[in-house]
Amino acid sequence: MIGRLNHVAIVVPDLDAAAAKYRDDLGARVEPAKDLPEHGVRVVMVRLDNTTVELLHPMSDSSPIAGFLKKNPGGGMHHVCYEVQDVVAATKQMMDKGVKVLNEKPKIGAHGNPVVFLHPKDFYGVLTELEQVPDAK
Repeated sequence: MIGRLNHVAIVVPDLDAAAAKYRDDLGARVEPAKDLPEHGVRVVMVRLDNTTVELLHPMSDSSPIAGFLKKNPGGGMHHVCYEVQDVVAATKQMMDKGVKVLNEKPKIGAHGNPVVFLHPKDFYGVLTELEQVPDAK
């Protein structure tokens, strides 16, 4: 059902410093930061040949990831995202298998595609995102 790894999301305490670390120390292609108010985050995309790393920072204390950063002040991996061809079918399949889907109705994710999130307890402590990508393999 799942295709390629689409991205790994990392919550960081300082977005500019994290972007510079990836750009300067690792030589990665780092895009300019952009605000995603509908998700409560500011994000920097680090583009790799085979995937993307999303660097996330909360826009406010009410951001969904603000609590994560309070528990992990140095930052840390927030979620992994896998591509699927049909997120509605994938959601049904997950629910039929007893997996807890955190948002049964897909929402539009940071990349402009429909996404759902799967509870970390069902995937060994890792929050898992499924993103509908038309050409998912």
